[in-house]
Amino acid sequence: MKSKILLYSVYALCCISVFLYSCADEDDTTILQNKCLKRSLGPNICGNEIEFAYAMAIPYSAGKLVNAKVEASIAGAAGTWMENKSYYTRLDGIDEGIVVGNPSVTDGKITQVDYCIDTCAATLRYYYVIPEEAKGSKVTFTFSAQASNGETVSMDMGPYDIATMDMKLDLSISSTKCYISIEDMAVYTAAEAAEHPEKIDLVYLYRNYSVDNVTFNHAFVAPAADASKYLPGITLPEGVNRNTKIRDVGIKDAHLARLHLKNPAEAQPAIYIDDIDLRDIDMHNMPNWALDIITNDGMWIETQDGKYKAYIYANEMKKGRAGGTISMKRYTVY
Repeated sequence: MKSKILLYSVYALCCISVFLYSCADEDDTTILQNKCLKRSLGPNICGNEIEFAYAMAIPYSAGKLVNAKVEASIAGAAGTWMENKSYYTRLDGIDEGIVVGNPSVTDGKITQVDYCIDTCAATLRYYYVIPEEAKGSKVTFTFSAQASNGETVSMDMGPYDIATMDMKLDLSISSTKCYISIEDMAVYTAAEAAEHPEKIDLVYLYRNYSVDNVTFNHAFVAPAADASKYLPGITLPEGVNRNTKIRDVGIKDAHLARLHLKNPAEAQPAIYIDDIDLRDIDMHNMPNWALDIITNDGMWIETQDGKYKAYIYANEMKKGRAGGTISMKRYTVY
C-alpha cells in the first residue's frame, strides 16, 4: 500500500506542480503551493451544493501535507463536507480516489481534513450545502493548507451570488392529486385544495382527445379558464378560482431535469434558469391554459396577484394515461 501511495503522490505532484507553477507569482518564495477550482455550474440555490476541487502540493523532499481546511463566510447547511480522498483523472477519463486523510470535521464555518498518510500532493473535493440564511446574499470561501515544514498557504474563492429563488423537485401529479399551489410549491387533492382555495393556481388534468387539430392530453389550466373548453368534467372545490398566466416552452433546465445524473449526450447543453430569467420573463397577454404537455416540456407561470413567477418542468408525463412528475423553480416578485 505504501508503494501505491508513493507512486500516486509522485504522479499527483507532477500534475499539480505544473499547474501550480504556471499560476505562481515570480516573487513567491513559499514552497507549499495551492490552487482551487469551482466544479459546480449554474445558479447557486438554497439546498443545492457548491462543489470545489482544492489542490495542494509541496516537493517530496521538503515535507508532507498536514491538513486542509475551508472557511465559509456563511456556515453551510447540514451535509457540508470535504472528501478525505484525493482524486485524479486516469487516462481513460475515470476519476479515481485514494484515501489520504481522516473524515472531515465541520465546526460552524470551518471544514477540515487532517492527513493520515505521508503524502506531498493531493486534490480534495469540498461540498458546501447552501443554507437558507444565505439566500439573496454573497458567500466567499478561504481554502488553506498546512505542511510539515511549518508553511501554510491559502486561497480565496468568490464572492458567489446565492439566488433568491426556491426549488422543489419531483412533485407527483395524478387524476386525484391535481391542484397545484405556486406559493406552497405543492400539489393537493380536491379535499386539501378546498381548505386553502386561495392558494391554488393550476389544475392538472388528462383528456385523450383532439378537437380542431388541437390535442388535449396532459394539460395545466388556471381555475378561471373557460371550463367547457379547458376543464371538461371538472368540478372545482369552492373558492378555487384564480386566473393564472401560462407560457408553454421547451427549456430543459439542468437543475430540474437533473442533467448531471444523465449520460453526457443528454447532459449537453446545460441550460439554467436563474433569478433574472424568472424576474424578467414577459407574461403579458399569455393564456391561462397549456395543452398537450409532454415529457421535457416546461411552462413559465405568473400568479394572479403577480407575487410569484415560476418555471414548471415536466420530468415525466405518462403515455396514454393520467399522471406524471413535475419540478419547479419559484421566484418571489415582492
